[in-house]
Amino acid sequence: MTHTPFVMRSDTAGVSTLTLNRPESRNALSLGMLLALSAELDRIAVDPSVRVVVIAGAGPAFCAGHDLKEIRAEKFGSVYSKKLFAECAKMMLAVVRLPKPVIAQVHGIATAAGCQLVASCDLAVAADDARFATPGVNIGLFCSTPMVALSRNVGRKAAMRMLLTGDPIDAETATRFGLINEVVPAAELATRTAALAAKIAAKSALTLAIGKEAFYRQAELALSEAYAYAAKVMVTNLGKRDAQEGIEAFIEKRPAVWCGQ
Repeated sequence: MTHTPFVMRSDTAGVSTLTLNRPESRNALSLGMLLALSAELDRIAVDPSVRVVVIAGAGPAFCAGHDLKEIRAEKFGSVYSKKLFAECAKMMLAVVRLPKPVIAQVHGIATAAGCQLVASCDLAVAADDARFATPGVNIGLFCSTPMVALSRNVGRKAAMRMLLTGDPIDAETATRFGLINEVVPAAELATRTAALAAKIAAKSALTLAIGKEAFYRQAELALSEAYAYAAKVMVTNLGKRDAQEGIEAFIEKRPAVWCGQ
């Protein structure tokens, strides 16, 4: 009997799409799902053919968060729950530390750890019918780990409102809060996300990797330290062949030819 994969991967023109594949549970992040997603991210991290990653969901929703039925089946055990949340943190960090931009393609709902996944991605495009929430407070389990990513994407008052009420917000509100970049008609979600991914994939992969790492590192530094760090990154970046090629191509009014060095 063939096992249905937790995550499906398809690669096209430098873009790898990872589709969460548990539609019957609204792509809940079971332990198996987390391990499968981490494994794919690890493979992509060392795959030079991939420049951009899109994370999507099969079926009626993007991701409904952790699998509460699995948690209950494990009798709320501390050994299981420690492993579950450790693997979840590992996977979210893998998204942030991946040396390639990651775009969330969101439809349906993105709740609890699903909302956390959206917040952990570098960019997010959402269908106009998408909804976002951190509803753990409603079942006595505060969304503490989703709070980490959420509070690094939206303002404190907006984050606390979501966390304390558990109320869902629509895609337009999520855009205003800074959780997502763009709202598109549901019928155009895949096409518009693919266009954004292709646009980014056309850039120098080396430059994207340098820039993504620098963005997250400087964000954790004090202002003066951030400028000092960023200046060092600029000097290093300028010494790369792709930067020199890009500048020469700009001056010569021709398309740049990236070599990844």
